[in-house]
Amino acid sequence: MWKTPRHPGSPLTSREASRLSRMKGAKPERRVNQAGSSHSVSLQRVSLLAPSSQRSSRGHKEALNIDFVEMFGDGINCLPANLGSDSYQSFLIVMPAPILAKLYDRYSARLLEQNVRTFLQARAQVNKGIRATILTEPQMFFAYNNGITATAQEVETRLKDGHLQIVRMTDLQIVNGGQTTASLFHTQRKDKADLSGIFVQMKLSVIDSEQSEMIVPRISEYANTQNRVNAADFFSNHPFHVRMADFSRRIWAPAQQGAQRETKWFYERARGQYIDAQSKLTPAEQKRFKAEYPKPQMFTKTDLAKFENVFDDHPKWVNLGGQKNFARYALRIGREWEKSSNGFNELYFKRAIARGILFRATEKLVSAQPWYNGGYRANIVAYTLAVLGDIAKKREASVDFQQIWAAQAIDQTLTDALAIIAAAVNEDIIQPPQGISNISEWAKKEGCWTRLTAKCDEIADSLSEEFLTSLVSGDETKSDAKDAKRTQKIDNGIEAQRQIIEIPGNVWQDLRGRMTARRLLTPKEIGIMNVAAQLPGKVPSEKQCVILMEILDKAREEGLHPRRAA
Repeated sequence: MWKTPRHPGSPLTSREASRLSRMKGAKPERRVNQAGSSHSVSLQRVSLLAPSSQRSSRGHKEALNIDFVEMFGDGINCLPANLGSDSYQSFLIVMPAPILAKLYDRYSARLLEQNVRTFLQARAQVNKGIRATILTEPQMFFAYNNGITATAQEVETRLKDGHLQIVRMTDLQIVNGGQTTASLFHTQRKDKADLSGIFVQMKLSVIDSEQSEMIVPRISEYANTQNRVNAADFFSNHPFHVRMADFSRRIWAPAQQGAQRETKWFYERARGQYIDAQSKLTPAEQKRFKAEYPKPQMFTKTDLAKFENVFDDHPKWVNLGGQKNFARYALRIGREWEKSSNGFNELYFKRAIARGILFRATEKLVSAQPWYNGGYRANIVAYTLAVLGDIAKKREASVDFQQIWAAQAIDQTLTDALAIIAAAVNEDIIQPPQGISNISEWAKKEGCWTRLTAKCDEIADSLSEEFLTSLVSGDETKSDAKDAKRTQKIDNGIEAQRQIIEIPGNVWQDLRGRMTARRLLTPKEIGIMNVAAQLPGKVPSEKQCVILMEILDKAREEGLHPRRAA
């Protein structure tokens, strides 16, 4: 079964790229979809080219293919619920709890990758309630529980003894009810609970792959009512966050001074991922996990938004609180990603980590100052770093973030400069204008930053020459960024090629015909689609594949989706 490509994510190695060129002559295999039709795909499946360490985002993993008859000895009884609509299929299912628990045991977080909130252990009240019901009133579980909302890309059904059964699902995703599923598994394992008499209602929607990126997040958003879900949660499946998570799982940070091993920074793009990643590990495995991903090196989307906005946007947003600041950050990143995703590369990730190190070091520094009385630390930290950035910008320079990344710490010269800036910031913001008594509210206003920026030159004059000369020139920073963008562009081209050749040639031929009939293609685009129509005999180049990705986007905007040619 071919999959509709997503936007390019993690890169391939040069060795993998060279293997792409040897795709010619691959023999096809046959797959049958739910309607009974079949199509050809290459036996040399492209997804196998990338090692597991590089297939960390959903777009790079083999879809879950669950055969209920093979796993459990029988299909799952269901009722069709699409009421004659031909837009998509839906089913109502009364799912036995032991089956859910076993699915979670086998596939774990892969079932929840489209869930805006992964399992938060038993810390949330709802999970304690689920556990209590399982242990004390299992017969009431169906009545008390909200049930599960799930999606699949494809299902296979059969009639048995007059009942409709689902016998196979492709890419099952629990978009609401992850806590229920995980709680069943953990209560069975830890408390030895008997799940045999527990059933869970499931609403299953069959959403094909080309529509899943648009529709599944909406289903997840509209269905989540059990817990308060933050705005940040609903942005977790954006390709930007998928890419950042991929970087965090494969980029090793240099060993800190005195340390014997390198570590990684764990980017939690969905709440609870750090804990959930450890939930099924043995004590020894947990120890290794924490050695690779130390708890202090876990950071969330709202953390990232603070680290970035305080330098690149406006400090007042950081002072407005985590969710409002993140909403501002998400809006900015979304726009920049649409223009070009190449800027969000390994250099960007490392700079973000360096900014995080600087941010957290400033928090500790402020707390340790003799003038600090225990209040307004968040405001002082945000404006201290904003002033630091402003002083550097006025000199057409930047803090040496690459040096911070390499050392995984800030040096004494920078520490001394921060102490001077923080003292000046504190003295200024604790004296709001007449008529304003609430310092926290003053810190959220435009006037607070305007008054501080007027003092930046005076503050800069009190900084050491050693600090000022440690700043990196703007030309050097721009050159590094340009090189990083060029590398990411190459990586994107290789990834686009991998995704494009998963679509059979006859599908490209059909799409070309429908788009040509509507006069949606330029002569150049028609020529490139002619090449794609010859897959797997002829493979489009990396540049051609990038254009083909753009053609797919154009087709979707016009309501045309890839389909098997008649």
